[in-house]
Amino acid sequence: MTPEEFRRNGHKVVDWVADYLSDVDKYPVKSRVEPGWVRSQLPATAPEAGENFDAIIADLDRVILPGLMHWQSPGFFGYFPANNSGPSILGELVSAGLGVQGMMWLTSPACTELESHVLDWLVELLGLPDGFRSEGAGGGVIQDSASSAVLCALLAARERATNGQSNRSGIDAPLVVYATDQAHSSIDKAVRIAGIGSVNLRRIRTNADLSMSAPALAEAIRADLAVGKAPCFVAATVGTTATNAVDPVAAIAEICEPYGVWLHVDAAMLGTATICPEFRHLISGLSGADSYCFNPHKWLLTNFDCSCFFVRNRASLIAALSILPEYLRNAASESGAVIDYRDWQIPLGRRFRALKLWFVLRSYGAAELRAMVRRHVKSAQWFAGMVAASTEFELVTTTPLNLVCFRHIGGNVASEYVMNAVNDSGKAFLTHARINDSVLLRLSVGQEHTEPTHLETTWQLLREACASV
Repeated sequence: MTPEEFRRNGHKVVDWVADYLSDVDKYPVKSRVEPGWVRSQLPATAPEAGENFDAIIADLDRVILPGLMHWQSPGFFGYFPANNSGPSILGELVSAGLGVQGMMWLTSPACTELESHVLDWLVELLGLPDGFRSEGAGGGVIQDSASSAVLCALLAARERATNGQSNRSGIDAPLVVYATDQAHSSIDKAVRIAGIGSVNLRRIRTNADLSMSAPALAEAIRADLAVGKAPCFVAATVGTTATNAVDPVAAIAEICEPYGVWLHVDAAMLGTATICPEFRHLISGLSGADSYCFNPHKWLLTNFDCSCFFVRNRASLIAALSILPEYLRNAASESGAVIDYRDWQIPLGRRFRALKLWFVLRSYGAAELRAMVRRHVKSAQWFAGMVAASTEFELVTTTPLNLVCFRHIGGNVASEYVMNAVNDSGKAFLTHARINDSVLLRLSVGQEHTEPTHLETTWQLLREACASV
């Protein structure tokens, strides 16, 4: 494709994306195709000769759109937000166009320095501890997801707890990890990959609001120490996946500090909310954490993948992940004056993710991003109020911000029935969770163009479904 052909076809693609975003609310939120339908529409073998670009674009409409869950729909209330925006998409386009391989400062200084700078901006914007800024011992890095962030944090904790022996000779120390059963499944995967093993993952009792019990954590750590175990890592959550429960970070940090246990705080979705000062109580005590992550690709208008991971002291992280073959040696790295993000993540290569986040922050500004968060929280609170006042439904948990957890008073079967009825309508989409064998419905507000009318429509659909329960 020549530059001129790229220009011409690029205009067509941008027009197609713009049309999609303007019309996304016209599509059924949930895909209606049967398993295997998409593949049945495709040729059995790859084309021998290149095709006309217009035919490729036509198949976006014919094959791809029918097979999508429309995560950008204003009626999408499932799982968690995955919002994007025009500035983010354009930033992604520029990143792809530049084709930068940003594994080290040397391979593109702008890729590294922009990332450090933008993440330092976020420390201030979100009210995070200054220790997470890159000017000192800590700093931030963009990972692909919170799952990678927690794995990197655990590897750093393992390195620190074994004084570097785990990388050299394997794990001899009986390391133990602590989390509640409400923590994300990435914790389970991380303990397997890190070689610690699921048997050494302790599930800490939760309070009535499903947050971690700090006294139970302290008791578990003392019990492990008494039998010669080595407490290594605690995973606290600010906004659990199922219910948005918030673990008491300050109390947990006080327990971890005397024992030298690494505290990682996962605020994948709710972390965005602290751009509003009134929500910063959610991360009270964060200065006592060793690492922290949140995902702009959930609720900060930045398309996937973009997970911001901060550490208070990067030495253990780099020690755990740095490998330096001869072909990567260079004067800038050896001077100690630069950051090489290859040492802060699992893979060697890395994309120029900071561009899209930079585009978003500059295009919207903090004031508009705060307004979006507040608008979504207000909508969720309205919906929670309707549930609380109804005779068919009841709230299962409190609604601290943008996630409403509720159920039909008729029980699990009734709750699943009304959820499926709403999802089959094509106008909205909800998901569910199960707590103590009770099915709860989850309504997560976070798409950029969701308005009060979309919540009103969803509430009406739920009420109509009740007539058939």
